[in-house]
Amino acid sequence: MSDRLYIFDTTLRDGEQVPGCQLNTVEKIEVAKALELLGVDVLEAGFPISSPGDFQSVMEISKAVKNPIICALTRAVEKDIEVAADSLKYAKRKRIHTGIGTSEYHIRYKFNSNQDDILQRAIACVKYARRFVEDVEFYAEDAGRTENEYLARVIEAVIAAGATVVNIPDTTGYCLPEEYGAKIRYLKENVKGIDNAIISTHCHNDLGMATANTVSGVINGARQVEVTINGIGERAGNTSLEEVVMTMKSRKNLNIVTGIQTKNIFKTSRLVSSLMNMPVQPNKAIVGRNAFAHSSGIHQDGVLKHRENYEIIDPLEVGISESSIALTARSGRAALKHRLSLLGYNLNKEQLDEVYKRFLELADKKKDIRDEDLEILIGNTTTRKNNKIKLEHLQVLCGKSTIPMATVTLNINGETFSHTAPGNGPVDASFRAIKQLIHHHFRVEEYLVQAITKGSDDIGKVHIQIENKGNYYYGFSGNTDVVTASVEALIDAINKIV
Repeated sequence: MSDRLYIFDTTLRDGEQVPGCQLNTVEKIEVAKALELLGVDVLEAGFPISSPGDFQSVMEISKAVKNPIICALTRAVEKDIEVAADSLKYAKRKRIHTGIGTSEYHIRYKFNSNQDDILQRAIACVKYARRFVEDVEFYAEDAGRTENEYLARVIEAVIAAGATVVNIPDTTGYCLPEEYGAKIRYLKENVKGIDNAIISTHCHNDLGMATANTVSGVINGARQVEVTINGIGERAGNTSLEEVVMTMKSRKNLNIVTGIQTKNIFKTSRLVSSLMNMPVQPNKAIVGRNAFAHSSGIHQDGVLKHRENYEIIDPLEVGISESSIALTARSGRAALKHRLSLLGYNLNKEQLDEVYKRFLELADKKKDIRDEDLEILIGNTTTRKNNKIKLEHLQVLCGKSTIPMATVTLNINGETFSHTAPGNGPVDASFRAIKQLIHHHFRVEEYLVQAITKGSDDIGKVHIQIENKGNYYYGFSGNTDVVTASVEALIDAINKIV
């Protein structure tokens, strides 16, 4: 039978402490409702004594959501606890989260105290909180750097005083996974009455090991994890909710289940990112833009053949519609063919080879190949395959103090011809050079350049209309170089005269 792991979300308390990420009450309620839909068990709504705004937010969140336990943070101070209790008066299920630092650093330098005094203050704050609520969680701040024997004494005492949950924070992110797991195991084996409380983890990411430490804690007996959406939080952040939840879901041998509705993970991530104005890094596990993106040709081919070749999580499980086959210069024919088929183009081998050749040329110039780019490539390839006139070479010289010059080399019916001409600009010079190489008289009637996508490295699409003997011919092309696109569009139109 699987064990239940409780998800304690502190996005609205610890996560919101990130500079520049503060939310107003309305925004906090929106996030709280999203977290309720996600299925978190405990929602830490704020630190009520810290400000009137935090007090108000905890109270309004208590009214707005009904399923999660609403938790309010305090110090081991009676006034803190009284204010927290008042802020929770509308909560259907309420918890006070109180505690004190237990490491030598905190005892000596933060409190200027001693172990016995801190022990008594820990007991007193739990007993006082129990006057207001039945569910009291105690945190031993900086437990990660607290000597295990003393930590066990404190935890045993606060459980006896009425704590229902004991939080063992790695406040500074200092622990290694083996150390943190061993600390949880030590408490399980040495604290009298430990089975009367739930052990909770609260790990920070200062050394990049928050998730690893949390998982190690769970493996060794913790049954609540304190996490945030996207891993946001003080300094380098907190343990990421989505990473822990999907670790448990993927590693079925652990026999640990959560109540999280994982298909809501991605949209909740995006909501928090948007409201807190804190972008998710592209390579962030589970919810980053590249988490299910494949750009290597070998990986793309493997994923297209069988998703599990390179993915341990189905993106649908976290609310992402599908894996992303990112087209880059490293992509192979299989990935290009797949993307083209999604756009409705089913090419034979010869056609695919031609498009792939042009695709690689474009991919060497442009970092991100989009569907609009492929549409242009398809148009260029299919309409130009049998053209009698083809562009072989183009070189232009232009600048503020230079007369624009263009050298154009064309392949006309298998023979190569070149000409150099000046002009009013690089495009005009190129067009004049082409006119000297073409035996058909024409006049440019319309010339239009459009940006297809955004950014300085994106494609410019050129439409051109020319007149010949009273007839009008159209040409188009797209290229990251608008001069090249202009010349190719003109040649496309001239080929229609021919």
